[in-house]
Amino acid sequence: MGLGLRWTLHGDGRTPAPGAVVRPDERLSWPRTAGLGAQHVVAMFGASFVAPVLMGLDPNLAIMMSGVATMIFLVATRGRVPSYLGCSLSFVGVAAVIRAQGGGSAAVTGAILVVGAALFLSGLAVQRFGARIIHAAMPPVVTGAVVMLIGFNLAPVTARTYWPTDQWTALLTMLFTGLAVVCLRGFWSRIAIFLGLIFGYALSWALDRIFGKIHSVNGGTQAVDHWRLDLSEVGSADWIGLPSLHAPSFEWSAILVALPVVIALIAENAGHVKAVGEMINDPLDDKLGTAIAADGAATMLSTAVGGPANTTYSENIGVMAATRVYSTAAYWAAACFALLFGLCPKFGAVVAAIPGGVLGGITVILYGMIGLLGAQIWVHNDVDLRNPLNLVPVAAGVIIGVGGVSLKISDNFELSGIALGTIVVITGYHVLRALAPAHLKGQEPLLDAGTSAYDDKGTGAGTGTTTGTGTD
Repeated sequence: MGLGLRWTLHGDGRTPAPGAVVRPDERLSWPRTAGLGAQHVVAMFGASFVAPVLMGLDPNLAIMMSGVATMIFLVATRGRVPSYLGCSLSFVGVAAVIRAQGGGSAAVTGAILVVGAALFLSGLAVQRFGARIIHAAMPPVVTGAVVMLIGFNLAPVTARTYWPTDQWTALLTMLFTGLAVVCLRGFWSRIAIFLGLIFGYALSWALDRIFGKIHSVNGGTQAVDHWRLDLSEVGSADWIGLPSLHAPSFEWSAILVALPVVIALIAENAGHVKAVGEMINDPLDDKLGTAIAADGAATMLSTAVGGPANTTYSENIGVMAATRVYSTAAYWAAACFALLFGLCPKFGAVVAAIPGGVLGGITVILYGMIGLLGAQIWVHNDVDLRNPLNLVPVAAGVIIGVGGVSLKISDNFELSGIALGTIVVITGYHVLRALAPAHLKGQEPLLDAGTSAYDDKGTGAGTGTTTGTGTD
């Protein structure tokens, strides 16, 4: 297929034939393909522009680099793995920890760049040794625990930063978003986070008109009078312009906090590649290593210029399932649209103006979903938590990660939260497995047939961005 840049017309180019799907190397007519690309952009918007805002990074640059990352991914996989790479939410907690330690945006992006490099090397290892290497190092009990502690570690960010800004807006936004996730169907359920943001914007505007300014903490430590929705920067923003760039910096304390996220990204990529392979009836295990390496390379490029990490998006996989169109041409169109949005500073100003109360309502659901995806990994892989070999390292690691337990190594170095919890889970599991009696180890073999045998009942699990319908 070369670089995957050639597509044959599917049927009459209008709709998939009855019972058929539009395969990755096929396409509908170009106007319909462009429309599908726009639909993919909308599907990824909710989580993809919330992520950089929560991390303190430029949303314009994030959206633009998601388009670049998607192009890199499509070329690297030779057009066989249709997928959109949006901004990863797995690093939101990492960014919060790094900033709490005194690090700035450069330290955040530098730490994530190192994770991208680790992900790239992991992809090369999978290419060389096969998919089973993932399961040997990170069986489902370990992967699920790490994903869980990454998600639940974010709870204090919502409780202490966003929710207090405007608790009633947060509550109503949370309720609306929850209803959208559960009650809407098809494409609309895939963009529930996006709809929640729109509802929160409208609600904040209405409350400002009715009740005036609110007195609460707004980005500082003291309560002040402020508008819920402040669009003062939007009017002065240009329509066309380059996003702001910055170089990364590398600090060991920040890197150690971020490195555990590579486990979540590997699990996410594995689940998404398998899910797409099942949908198009084309096993893609041979492309798993390439997909992971491409994700790592795209993340390295994005963070090198000041953007966030990128990862495959389950929201877009859901759109493909609903439309039965798996054409990579639609993803090229989506990537081009993302580039155009990234070059519009006025769009970035609108994103940056998301009210704190709205973020409070959205993140209560979003962060909880990320954490519970860890439990989903356990359920799908029949992890038995009655087995003390599984229970002990998971229990210790999750409490350490969620509770922010710290271990001071020296005056200038300590491990805490996500980093310490992940180390406890991984080393604890493998050390205990080496020492455990045979009857405990017999319930879960260390090696299996590889990623394709992880989950015979579903479509895998991701961590990145999800709206509860598939993510990241």
